[in-house]
Amino acid sequence: MAEIFLQHLENTHVKHLIEAKFLSYYTRYVYDILVIYDSTITTTDSIQRYLSTIHNNNQLNPTLENNLSVSFVDLTISRKTPHLDISIHRKATTTDTTINFLSNHPPEHRLAAYQFLIRRMFTLPIHKEKRREEWQNILHIAHRNNFPRCLITNLKHRIQKKITQPTPPTTSKHDTK
Repeated sequence: MAEIFLQHLENTHVKHLIEAKFLSYYTRYVYDILVIYDSTITTTDSIQRYLSTIHNNNQLNPTLENNLSVSFVDLTISRKTPHLDISIHRKATTTDTTINFLSNHPPEHRLAAYQFLIRRMFTLPIHKEKRREEWQNILHIAHRNNFPRCLITNLKHRIQKKITQPTPPTTSKHDTK
């Protein structure tokens, strides 16, 4: 229900704010929303006031830019003229705990967290130095959870190959020319 309500809100109210150039950019992941606006045209307070007039249960708890950076989901987005710098954000509550390699879980369960971390490392538009830092962090997490380094390194190579050399679509024996 919340998703339906948010989509309705976006279609009926947010869309016109973007078209009128009050908002430069709007994106949402579940209930986390990133809004970029021109502070010479509008303010956080005016956006909050407007949203509260739409529905009395709307609560906007903004995380404002701090030192030219803001966190959104698992990203830190920093303004570096003339571009944006993106890095991986970890909340203060993030731990280095995954399913331990020595546990009795199926291998695909034990490796799932590392598949996610490695795929994210390769697919986010982060600088090479940040990617190296992230790789060292993944290795640290793996070590703390008793994973052999070679297993994680081989997983990294498989994922990198899959990302850089996608498999061509297969043709069915029923396809005709």
